Amino acid sequence: MQGSKKIRVLQAIRQGKVGGGETHIFDLVKHLDKDCFQPVVLSFTDGEMIDKLNDIGIENKVIYSEKAFDFSTWKEVKKLMQDKCIDLVHIHGTRATSNVYWAAKKLGLPTVYTIHGWSFHDNQSPLVKKARVLFEKWITNKTNRNISVSVSNQQTGHQYISGFTSDVIHNGIDLAKFNPDSAESKNLRNELGIANDAFVICSIGRITAQKDPMNLIKAFKEISLQHPRTILLMVGDGDLKEKAIALVKELGLEKSVVFQKSRADVADILYSSDIFCLPSLWEGFPIALLEAMAMRKPVIATEVDGSMEIIQHKKNGLLIKPENITMLVNAVVELINDEQFRNRLASEAHQTIINEFDVKKMTKKIEDVYNNILHKN
Repeated sequence: MQGSKKIRVLQAIRQGKVGGGETHIFDLVKHLDKDCFQPVVLSFTDGEMIDKLNDIGIENKVIYSEKAFDFSTWKEVKKLMQDKCIDLVHIHGTRATSNVYWAAKKLGLPTVYTIHGWSFHDNQSPLVKKARVLFEKWITNKTNRNISVSVSNQQTGHQYISGFTSDVIHNGIDLAKFNPDSAESKNLRNELGIANDAFVICSIGRITAQKDPMNLIKAFKEISLQHPRTILLMVGDGDLKEKAIALVKELGLEKSVVFQKSRADVADILYSSDIFCLPSLWEGFPIALLEAMAMRKPVIATEVDGSMEIIQHKKNGLLIKPENITMLVNAVVELINDEQFRNRLASEAHQTIINEFDVKKMTKKIEDVYNNILHKN
């Protein structure tokens, strides 16, 4: 930093809705040292994150586009960087990169790229996966620094991209917001139409193929046969939501499954739940899982990148195989039947977040990356 001038950092992401990457950006800009840094957030859609940024007075701009390589936005992005006197560009995800990198390069601005989860994965066709790998290789070779949100995220980069380098900086949680002992926590069961004596299985996230919602619903059918007082609370939106609703009707679960759109009061949703379930097919480093653990909830997750770095099986949560309905049913039933085990996992989960995943530690590490790049330049 030169003199007393604040470093103006543009944080760019594809959308303004609530999600893992969006939560990461919100927490990052909220906790950046404002004596040294002045953040500006660029999103390509509006949404709850933009509303929350406005509430805390963080500069932001929406340049609407839902397309990758939308050339019509590039000049406007460049003008934003010029108007805001940006010093450094931090890009989150490939979609944002495709519409931001050109402008940063034209203006000679240093760039940081955070890989919240690789755009390629094993569930894609070989052709699509190859194209995505090539694009990620291009991005990670062009930026000044790459940040991996997990060690496994970094290892995947090494596996597919020759010469790949990155700093591993785990996502962090705002422990003031996600505080299970806060007097401000609200029980939302009455609002959601859920009985106080029901056992609530909570799932929060985009209802897309990645999160495997259909198998979660199928597993819940078997769980509800053994424990009729259980409720599945699914919070989020996505391209599989209508199919998920249709499957619930087909299985006769309308009275036992509660759907909610994406909500900002995630801490209260978790406070109102008994366990949290994340049966993903792949992950980067799942913030939703960290949030549930911070709220002292026992968690079930799949053995995928990111989640496996957070959960130690039967110590601070349960790990199951992806797409394995039987394992998912057994894990949930075990937690329902054994309150002592459930409480022990919840306590260990909470302590894990306090010890390892505080947002303040995450922010300081990212600030160090910014300062290192700018001092080199």
